[in-house]
Amino acid sequence: MDRLDKKILKLLQEDATMAVADVAKRVGLSTTPCWRRIQKLEEEGVIRRRVAILDPTKVNASVTVFVSIRTNSHSNEWLRRFAEVVGEFPEVIEFYRMSGEVDYLLRVVVPDIAAYDAFYKRLIARIEIRDVSSSFAMEQIKYTTEMPLDYMLLDKEPRDA
Repeated sequence: MDRLDKKILKLLQEDATMAVADVAKRVGLSTTPCWRRIQKLEEEGVIRRRVAILDPTKVNASVTVFVSIRTNSHSNEWLRRFAEVVGEFPEVIEFYRMSGEVDYLLRVVVPDIAAYDAFYKRLIARIEIRDVSSSFAMEQIKYTTEMPLDYMLLDKEPRDA
């Protein structure tokens, strides 16, 4: 990847619906080489997918809950089963295996506390968990899906300027 790929990625992170011709113009390429670069970034998995980012209040999912989970089971089989169970809950929009005191961290979005309580009851009915601690976000101060690009390892020269 080079500086042109970095510029393309920056633009697409801001607006994935931007026309290739517009991306090409802004990075200083013609349309075809720009399109080839975008395709290569997709083929290499740098661009994993393009999505629409929804307003949580408009889809009645404005309560964010960070759910810390601790378990007594640390086998691969338990983790596989847990991941399968969690994957079936659309309210879980992020799921991490952690280091430290917490084994797993979920980010859950729901309309209200009652919906979270229903989610919690469905979760613990499906799999044994030692401890669940829930923290409700009071205010979202920063949210982005844009990855920082300052850490990219770049080639010296662009492939096709």
